[in-house]
Amino acid sequence: MKNPEPRRHVFKNLQENGMPFELVFTRITEFMKADPCGNFRLMVGTDSQVHKLHTVFITGIVIQNEGNGVWACIKKVIVPRKMTQLHERISLELSFTEEIVALFTEERKQELIEIVLPHIYQGATFTIEGHIDIGAGKRNKTSEFVKEMVTRMESMGVAPKIKPDAFVASSYANRYTK
Repeated sequence: MKNPEPRRHVFKNLQENGMPFELVFTRITEFMKADPCGNFRLMVGTDSQVHKLHTVFITGIVIQNEGNGVWACIKKVIVPRKMTQLHERISLELSFTEEIVALFTEERKQELIEIVLPHIYQGATFTIEGHIDIGAGKRNKTSEFVKEMVTRMESMGVAPKIKPDAFVASSYANRYTK
């Protein structure tokens, strides 16, 4: 069977470059299997930065074992134009997040759940979150888009998180957009 994953999904972190999603998924399962009694949060989020001639989008994938470390990686996309319309940019950020979340098929999600399932009575947990780089505060320029973007994440069966709880988008991915 051919690999259904498009070649455009290539990730990196400080230890590895050029990771296809299948290897990212393997790293996530290895991280979880190292302590299957953990409280795991799988988080995906995207941030962007407008530069003079292009716009950089960084999507981060973070698997966190709360209180016991993380494993993370990023995917970079460069749009060869200056994207100045905020709604367009936020919507594209979310589209990139949705694209990566969709790679976690039902079979892959079930594989991750099965790692913690034998340990739920010892407190093991697993959640999937979509981190959206928007805020609901009155002074936040993105507040008018919150309902639309949160609904898009919820429709994928993923818990939406916005600022200040959307740290994968607003902090981790943001660090690599500069």
